[in-house]
Amino acid sequence: MIDETAEEIADMQTHSSSVVAVKAARALRELTEREFPTVEEYLQSLDRNSSILRRANPSHASLHNTQREIVATVTAADPGTVAEAQELTLGAIEDVIERVERGKRRAAERAAELLAGEATLLTHDYSSTVLSAIETAVDDGATFTVYVTEARPRYLGRKMARRLADIDAVETHLVVDSASGHCLPECDRVVFGMSCIVDDSLYNRVGTYPIATAAADVGVPVTVVGSAAKLVDSGFVFENERRPASEVMLEPARGFEIDNPAYDATPTRLLDSVVTDEGIEEFRGA
Repeated sequence: MIDETAEEIADMQTHSSSVVAVKAARALRELTEREFPTVEEYLQSLDRNSSILRRANPSHASLHNTQREIVATVTAADPGTVAEAQELTLGAIEDVIERVERGKRRAAERAAELLAGEATLLTHDYSSTVLSAIETAVDDGATFTVYVTEARPRYLGRKMARRLADIDAVETHLVVDSASGHCLPECDRVVFGMSCIVDDSLYNRVGTYPIATAAADVGVPVTVVGSAAKLVDSGFVFENERRPASEVMLEPARGFEIDNPAYDATPTRLLDSVVTDEGIEEFRGA
């Protein structure tokens, strides 16, 4: 299961970084069902398999942080038996999952309060936290018109549009990425999810940076929503993922290269606010 989960993460079949972190944490439960002759061998296996999961997608800070926390928690407890180490692992896994899910839920609730006064939004890609924020605001009586960019080349925005279209109080428009500048003057706010924020850069689905730049030019505020676990000060180096050229063009590229980065970096100076489970941080002009 651990190898299968690592392959799934590497293939981006689960694209939400929070979902990836939870899935990877659950995959480690497999080790608690195996037999090990010594505690040392168990801890080595735990560390090795956690590294496999982390390397499956080095762009996800939440995956990196939660995996390291599980290993560190078990190791620091200095278990005396394999059974004790396995019990500690299960506890650490549950703690991590609960915190990630609680963080997403609380971030969405805070964002819903901010979005409630808006009428027209633009969002990019698919973010379960942004979706939850809109759903929560609607439950509290808000109505929206939402422009959703396709997020080419994998078209994950189409999934977002389908989910929003199921909400009666949301009028949903799917647009190509390059049409965002056309739509922005009609918008009250841009709302993004996030892979992570490292130092002064927001890393998110490629296409985020040009949308944020255009929004700044026309004076539309940009808000980012996600768990505080995705705000990283140190100990994590973001590694962009180069997706297959076949996602961009099926026929062979003759005489040219196809570049297909998964993420881009948006300076936090282009953001107006970042909403997490811990609160709302103002960024514009910082």
